Amino acid sequence: MHDTQDPLRSLFREAASAGQSGAVLPPVSDIARRGERTRRRRIVSVAAACLLVIGGTGTALATLLPHDTQPVLPATSPSPGPPSPVPTSQGPSAEPSSTAGMSRRPPQSTSTSTSPGPPPATGTSGAQTSSLATSRPPR
Repeated sequence: MHDTQDPLRSLFREAASAGQSGAVLPPVSDIARRGERTRRRRIVSVAAACLLVIGGTGTALATLLPHDTQPVLPATSPSPGPPSPVPTSQGPSAEPSSTAGMSRRPPQSTSTSTSPGPPPATGTSGAQTSSLATSRPPR
């Protein structure tokens, strides 16, 4: 078939000539506005992609790096409690009766018959010290 005798081709040419005569270019301000909108969308897309990459990298690093096993301390220092009693020099079995804010188990009784040594005498004579050193309580 020849190109001049093709009816479909001639219809397309007529439609193209009619569309070309009715086509009007939009104003330059509209074209510039569309370009700016496209540019802003592209910038926002790139920024969002960067944030996702940074967030994903931070998450991966937090997961893969070793963690401290020590407990986290409070951000502020605790307020000072009542002063704890000063331990005496009665030996290792003497524990303070109360501590500031800490719970302790009561001292366990020992099954041995020895009792802790007498408290140190201050300003006493030798006769009184010798009576305290006996195993019987004074009467």
